[in-house]
Amino acid sequence: MQGVFFRANTKRCADSLGLTGWVRNRFDGSVEAVFEGDEDEVHQAIEWCATKQPYARVSKKTVETSPATGEFESFSVR
Repeated sequence: MQGVFFRANTKRCADSLGLTGWVRNRFDGSVEAVFEGDEDEVHQAIEWCATKQPYARVSKKTVETSPATGEFESFSVR
């Protein structure tokens, strides 16, 4: 379940780590994000979203990895 400002807080986290990609709400109420950047920073962003989001309770996380594409110029909220 996402909390208030989940996407905005995720963007702030990604920006602070120098990551590109996006975050969006899904129709089922979950949140989906794509992070691209240094592997350590990507892992930090994933863990931050799962454990440190203020006012959010994350009950499940699914992580898929793939090679970076370089298609993103910044991190956006969709």
